[in-house]
Amino acid sequence: MVLPISDYERLIEDLADLAVVAERRDEPTIPHAQIVDELKRDGLF
Repeated sequence: MVLPISDYERLIEDLADLAVVAERRDEPTIPHAQIVDELKRDGLF
């Protein structure tokens, strides 16, 4: 079976996304409410 180039590109993009997640695994998280508050304060939400 030959993989269509569009499927291959999508898989490569997914692999890159997973690599970023793995690199950032140990970073501290920010609560959703805090993000919303900051966006509202900055006029972005």
